[in-house]
Amino acid sequence: MLSDLAERRGLLRLLLPLGVICVAAGLSGAVFSPLLSLFLSTDVAAGPAQITLFLVASPLAAVAVSTVAGRLSDRYPIRRALLVATGVAGVTGMVAAAYVRDFWVLLALAVTVTAFAQTTFPQSFAYARQALARVDAGRSAMAISTLRMLYSAAWVGGPPIAAVVQSAGGFRYVYLLAAAAFAVAVLVALAWLAEPPPVPAAVPQHAGGPQHAGGPPPPAGPDALPPTGPAGSFPQRPNAPGWVLAVTVAGFTLLQTPLTLGIQALPLFVTQDLGGETSASGLILGLCAALEIPLMLGSGALATRLPLRGLILGGAVLGTAYYGLAGLATEVWMLLAGQLLNAGYIAAVTGLGISYVQDMLPREPGRATTLYSNTYTIGAMLAGPLFGVAQTLGIRWAYPFAAVLCAAGLVLLLITRRAYPR
Repeated sequence: MLSDLAERRGLLRLLLPLGVICVAAGLSGAVFSPLLSLFLSTDVAAGPAQITLFLVASPLAAVAVSTVAGRLSDRYPIRRALLVATGVAGVTGMVAAAYVRDFWVLLALAVTVTAFAQTTFPQSFAYARQALARVDAGRSAMAISTLRMLYSAAWVGGPPIAAVVQSAGGFRYVYLLAAAAFAVAVLVALAWLAEPPPVPAAVPQHAGGPQHAGGPPPPAGPDALPPTGPAGSFPQRPNAPGWVLAVTVAGFTLLQTPLTLGIQALPLFVTQDLGGETSASGLILGLCAALEIPLMLGSGALATRLPLRGLILGGAVLGTAYYGLAGLATEVWMLLAGQLLNAGYIAAVTGLGISYVQDMLPREPGRATTLYSNTYTIGAMLAGPLFGVAQTLGIRWAYPFAAVLCAAGLVLLLITRRAYPR
C-alpha cells in the first residue's frame, strides 16, 4: 500500500511539470498557427506564392529538425537541455515575429529557430517515456495519453484567445503571447525537470532472437533490458524490424491525414451541401473537442488493462465509420451525432499512437516520438492536394477520401500483426 502510494506520488511529481510544458507548448502553437495565413497576407503583405512557400517550407523544416533532434536525444543525455533549448528558440522566434515584417527574414526564422521550437512536442513525450521507465511503466500509455489530452485542451482554448488578442492589439500581441507560453515551458524545465536516467542498453538481436521462435534467449547481465515487473520497467523487447516500423508509420500518416482534410472541408460542406450556417461548423468542432478530452483519459485508462494495438485498431474503425457516415450526411445534425465516433477515433489514434510507436523502439523514445509526431505534419501536407481535388469534384468527396485513408491506415497496421505481435 505504501509502495503504491509512493509510486503515485512519484508519477504526479513527474507529470505535473510535463503537463505544464505540454499546455504551454500547445498554447504557443494554438495562438499563432490558425492566424498564420492572415498574418502573412495582411501585416507582411505576402502574395499567394510566398504564402504557399512559407506553409510548405515550415513543416518540412520542422520534420527535418525534429528528426535530427530525436536521434541526438537518444544518443546523448541531453533531453532536458533540449526542452530548455527548444523553449528558448520558441521565445526567440515569436518575439522576432512580433516585430519583423520582412517576408524573407520571417521565412528564414521559420525554417530554423521556429522549426527547432516545434521539437518541444516530441521531446516532452520522449522525456515522459524515458522517465516513466523508472517510475511506473505500467501506466505509461495512460500518462502519455493524459499529457496528449492537455496538449489538445490548449488547442481548444488557444484559437479563441488568439482571436480576442488579435482584435484588441494586433498580431504583435499574439506573437508576444506565444513567446510568453514558450517562456513558461523554459522556466518549468529549468526549475522542476532533471535529466532522466539513461535508457537501458539494447538487447542484441541474434538470428534466432526474439523475432524468431526457437532461437537462443537474449543475454542476461547489465546490458540486458530489465524484465517487466512490479517495479514498472518496460518489457524486454528488441526494436521492431525496420519494415514493420516503416509500415506502421505509413499507417499512422494515413490515419492522421483525415484530421486536417475533414477540418478544411467542414465549413464549405456545412454551408454548401447541408444548407447550414457557418457557425454550425464551429459547433461541430467544439462538440468534438469537448468529447475528445474525456475520451483520451478513458482510452488511457483502458490501455492499462487492454492491448494498445486493439484500442488503436478500434479507433481506426471508428474513423472509417465516421467519415463514411459524414459522406452520406444530408443534415447538420447527422454530423453532430457522428462526433462521438470522430472523438473516439481521435482519442485512440492521437492519444495512444505515441505510446504504440514508442513500444516499437523501446530504447529510442526520442526517435519514436518524432516519427509519430511527423506523421501528423506529413498528413497535413497531404491533405492539401486532396482538398483541392475534393473542391473540384464536389466538397462532399473530402469525406469518402478520408474514409478510404482511415481504412488504408487500418490495413497497414493489420499487416504488421504476425511480424511483430504487440
